[in-house]
Amino acid sequence: MAGRFAMTGLGPSWLVVGVGGFTGSVARYLVAGAMERVFPGARVPMGTLVVNVLGCGLIGALAALIEFRGVLGPQARLLLLVGVLGGFTTFSSFGYETLELVRRGQFALGLANAGLQVLLGLTAVWLGHTAMRLL
Repeated sequence: MAGRFAMTGLGPSWLVVGVGGFTGSVARYLVAGAMERVFPGARVPMGTLVVNVLGCGLIGALAALIEFRGVLGPQARLLLLVGVLGGFTTFSSFGYETLELVRRGQFALGLANAGLQVLLGLTAVWLGHTAMRLL
């Protein structure tokens, strides 16, 4: 089968993403836990903040290496960008996609994307929380 079930040099694409996602999720758990221990009593969730900022930095660096240096083949991109960083934080994808809109000169779309992601995401959290509280 083609598409999302395609084979890569590392195995079926879904398996490559799954292994990367597992790795990224475990890394998120470890890094966030360490930050909560380093900054006990912080007024903001430092673990999540550090994971999101670190993930954004990593996806920016990897995207630049791919774009300007031609490193990382399709399998490695799938493993690292979609799998590992997707499991580590989807905020990195949000940051990268928003930056790409701005880089293409689509400032209004970049701003709209950022606003919609935050507004709709927080609204969805509130709606889900409220719905379960009312059940």
